[in-house]
Amino acid sequence: MPRGDKSAYTDKQKRQAEHIEKGYEERGVAKEEAERRAWATVNKETGGGNKSGSGRGKADTHESSRKGGRIGGSSQSATRRSAAAKKGWETRRRRGSA
Repeated sequence: MPRGDKSAYTDKQKRQAEHIEKGYEERGVAKEEAERRAWATVNKETGGGNKSGSGRGKADTHESSRKGGRIGGSSQSATRRSAAAKKGWETRRRRGSA
């Protein structure tokens, strides 16, 4: 089987990869990079192609999908975060706990 051949993957795995790839493209990732990341995610979750010996192998894990949807950082804007930090500092200064 040549490198990059997807014949060993189930239809479900192929659908998963398409869906993940679409999500990456919506976030601005280039087409080829999105495809590469999508298949890497499917491989990590399902352990690679599952066609031969259905029902064997490890159970699927969806940790990588969960992580991919998370966006780091605070939900507040930088201005509000800065204002909150200043307010906290003033309160600590007044109470003498700084």
